[in-house]
Amino acid sequence: MAVTIVVAVTDGDWFNQLRRQPDLTEVNFWSPSPKSFRALEPGELFLFKLHYPINMIVGGGIFASSTIMPLSLAWDAFGIANGVTSLAEMRTRILHYRKVDPATAGPVEIGCRILTQPFFLPESQWFPPPVSWARNLVSFRGYGTDQAEGRALWERVQDAMAPAIESAGFSESQVRYGEPTLIRPRLGQGAFRLVVTDLYGRRCAITKERTLPALEAAHIRPYAEGGEHAASNGILMRRDIHSLFDQGYVTVSPDHRFEVSRRIREEFENGRHYYELHGSEISLPANRSQQPDAAALRWHNESRYLG
Repeated sequence: MAVTIVVAVTDGDWFNQLRRQPDLTEVNFWSPSPKSFRALEPGELFLFKLHYPINMIVGGGIFASSTIMPLSLAWDAFGIANGVTSLAEMRTRILHYRKVDPATAGPVEIGCRILTQPFFLPESQWFPPPVSWARNLVSFRGYGTDQAEGRALWERVQDAMAPAIESAGFSESQVRYGEPTLIRPRLGQGAFRLVVTDLYGRRCAITKERTLPALEAAHIRPYAEGGEHAASNGILMRRDIHSLFDQGYVTVSPDHRFEVSRRIREEFENGRHYYELHGSEISLPANRSQQPDAAALRWHNESRYLG
């Protein structure tokens, strides 16, 4: 099958900051402007190219998703995986790119291109972009593997990625010998949070609350207890409901109804607001494959819910 590979111009400071971090499972290749990105499908390759005069492809990752988010949420989700050391540094860098005076700048939104299984090549493995790459290109370009340059790039990337197979999480058949194919992105915590936030339309699935800083992506089955950072293992909840869900005071039944334990009343002599929501049907993503997994919901009902 033909896949697309994007080669994107990369900030050198961003790249150097990230390649010094051990065991990164995801990174946010952010745009200082809130621009949408539709050049790739999940599972296609996103490669980093340094600015001239270096002009080399130096690493990459598997594209997972793209969204536009407030800067504060992007920092909360990814932290140093944004390629900066602090929220203040990130804001300063964004406003510098935008040529905006920090004293007059208001809330900031940015474009987020979320990459999983990132890899950073040693300098001996760096290689130049395809010959058609224009010197004045400052953003990105896509190459289809059904074309000569795209196929050659895929093969070159396979060779360059070989030393990074184990650390990046690629199977040898995918990287070394396989035909061009999608590679299943393995979401990290930050990607999980942003993907679930968008799937639920940035509204709490139970209360329909839309205040973004008050919303959190809840794991149905916790990652530490065998759950995955997968859309089907997540529900977007208001922060207080997320806390109650994790502690078992509320749950969601396999038929997607919100249930509230009697223990809230017994232990706290309160909870009228939550009991008013008892039995209500939660909102769901339109795509059935991304709706809450029935097995995970049963696990929460049986192993976490206090009844």
